[in-house]
Formats: sequence, C-alpha cells, structure tokens
Amino acid sequence: MTVSHPVGAAKGRVLIVGATGFIGEFVAEASLGAGRATYLLTRPLDISSSKAKTIKNLQDKGAIITHGVVDDQEFMEKTLKENEIDVVISAVGGGNILDQLTLVRAIKAVGTVKRFLPSEFGHDVDRADPVEPGLTMYNEKRLVRRLIEDSGVPYTYICCNSIASWPYYDNTHPSEVVPPLDKFQIYGDGNVKAYFVAGSDIGKFTMKAVDDIRTLNKSVHFRPSCNFLNINELASLWEKKIGRTLPRVTVTEDDLLAAARENIIPQSIVASFTHDIFIKGCQVNFKIDGPNEVEASCLYPDESFRTVDECFNDYVVKVENKRAEATADGITAQINVKCAPIRRFLPMEFGHDVERTNLVEPGLTMCNEKRLMRQLIEDSGVPYTYLLQLHCFMALLRQYSPFRSRSSSRQVPNLRRWQCQ
Repeated sequence: MTVSHPVGAAKGRVLIVGATGFIGEFVAEASLGAGRATYLLTRPLDISSSKAKTIKNLQDKGAIITHGVVDDQEFMEKTLKENEIDVVISAVGGGNILDQLTLVRAIKAVGTVKRFLPSEFGHDVDRADPVEPGLTMYNEKRLVRRLIEDSGVPYTYICCNSIASWPYYDNTHPSEVVPPLDKFQIYGDGNVKAYFVAGSDIGKFTMKAVDDIRTLNKSVHFRPSCNFLNINELASLWEKKIGRTLPRVTVTEDDLLAAARENIIPQSIVASFTHDIFIKGCQVNFKIDGPNEVEASCLYPDESFRTVDECFNDYVVKVENKRAEATADGITAQINVKCAPIRRFLPMEFGHDVERTNLVEPGLTMCNEKRLMRQLIEDSGVPYTYLLQLHCFMALLRQYSPFRSRSSSRQVPNLRRWQCQ
C-alpha cells in the first residue's frame, strides 16, 4: 500500500523487512536520510503499539508502507515486481531468521533485485562459535547464507560487531539502557577487547554498502579503531562521565555459561554471545584478509564513526533528564498536597539530613534537589515530617527478605526521625 510519493526515486529502491526492530529502525532512518525510495514491509499493527508509532514516524519522513508477511513467497514476488525493488534489506529478529529462506527464493524467482542484505548485523557467523542457545541462531543464519550463495543472489553481509553501549549480558537491547549507576559487572578479567558501533553508524555504513561494487558478494566488517575497547576501559570512561568511581564485580566465565544454560530466551542467547565476545574474543581472534572480506573504515576513510565517548554523553543527558523529571514530579506532588486536606506530608528523604550533608558531585546535585523540595514545602506551609533513616534501610530489607524463613524475627528496626512541625 503506497501512502506517499517515494523520496529519492532516482536512486535504487530499497525494501526493508523488520524496520520496526532495533537495528531495522536505524537502517530505515539512514535509507530515508540518504534520499532513497524506502519501502517498509510490516504486519498490520495496533495503532497504540510502539511499533505502530515507529512506522508512523518513518512514514512521516517519506517511507512507503506495505502490509504483508515475509514468508509468503507469492506475496513477496508480487511486492518486489510491482514496486521495482532494487535492494532488499532484512533486519528480522532472532525468532524469524528462517523466514528469510522464503524471501531468498522470491528474490531468486524475480531476478531483478541487485543486492540482498540478510539479517546479520553482528558477528561473522561463519567465524564465531558461541555456546547454545546462541549457536542455534548462528546455525540458522548460516543456513540462510548458504541458500543465498547457492541461489546466485547478489548479497552483502553486514558484520557490525557490538552496539556502542554498556554490554549487559542479560539485556537484548542494551543501548536503550543507561550504563550502570551502582556497580559494574566485569566479564572475566575485563581485558578482552571488542569493537563498538553506534546504531546510527550501523545504518549509515549499511546504506553506503548496498550499491558499492566493492561490497558485492562480500562480508563488510566494522572495526573502528576509535572504539576498540575492553570492558574495563568502558567502565573507566563511564566513571569519568558521572564523576564517581563504582565498585566492580567479576562475572566469571562459569557465571555466563550458567546463564546461557538456563535457556531463557532471549536472555540466555545474549549471555552466550557475551561469553563469546568477552571471554573467547570472537571479534578479534581473526584477521580480515580473505578475498570476500572488506572493512568499513578502509572502504570509507573520509567517513567518521561516533565514538563511545560521544555515545556515553547521550546517556549522561538521559540520566540528567530522568533526574529532572523526578524532581518535577516531586514538586507537583507537594503542590497537590497543599491543595488537598492532607494533615502530614513525608517527602522523599529516607537518608541523610541534606541540610547538614556536604557531598561532592554528582551526589551534591541530588541533595540540592531535595533542598529545593524542602524549601517549597516550608514556603507553602504544608505540614511535613522529614524522615532520616541513615543506614537502617538495609536492616529493614533483611527483616523482610523473601528468602528468610517465616519463623524469622519480624521486628522492624527503629528509624531516627526529625519532625519540624
């Protein structure tokens, strides 16, 4: 279904499968930004869903929406023919890798597609060898590769390595989560290096490769030297950003293997990949010297990669925005208390006396925010009590821990209270 006139019709037309996914959205944004006619294949979506909002955002930028499913060969052949698609990019998720077999057959049958990029966007699956359950996904990707090659479909494999974020071993989309603010989990000795690439750069360099003759029937590896880091270096960089040192806890190889063996999908898949990256060194234990391999930095030396340092700046902004939102919510709550017949208000304190504490940053910022709330309470004449419990909170947790027996003491520790009214 065409909803608007294609943007950049003079360039090859691109069909993206999986544009509502994590990587797919970056690729779709880059395709539209490059001025290409960009078609998005998507299932009909609930208009209130986050994926529907993603599609609407891309549609507003000029994307053409086609509703359907990728594993319907007749439909895919019709879509490719009627829209005169030149490039097909698949960014389907791990649960739909084998659906691409039907897509490959449709591309082969049509015979007019100039380049197919299957859903890779990670490691070179013919070189990496993760433990299960990650190995099953890689075997499926290998199966798709072999069908592409045997069918004579022109292809490019994008091997972009790790996303530029903190590599949580149990989170499928770590770039959506800020790096740790309490403690670091360090895998092994923390000295195995990896390559980190911003999502926007994955999209940008993917779109450069789609009709570059130098990438035809080859694997394109992303190895930006500026982002060649180990997890200890990532931790130190984040500590500089937030202005404080965090404790480091070792997650051993056995810990990661145990998490993988739990076979909780998709978290265990991420654990198996984390083991492959930060214990076995799957991104760095081979040279790019084969006849069918190229490196993005060598292909496009004039194009820069966003550094991890720059990406971490984005997370600092997120942390500050969340803190500001929390402050605003607290002030709003106090105003609401003033307007209601409330006899007593206990604001969010439950710690040190912020009027007597003199912390360094970034703890000082939080204290200043609490001082601002106190000032508003007192100026508004709202009856209040500031509850200062110091270190008693951990004792309280121990008393009510779900892991204690029912016969355990339930006595709640006394809290130090300071009442100002």
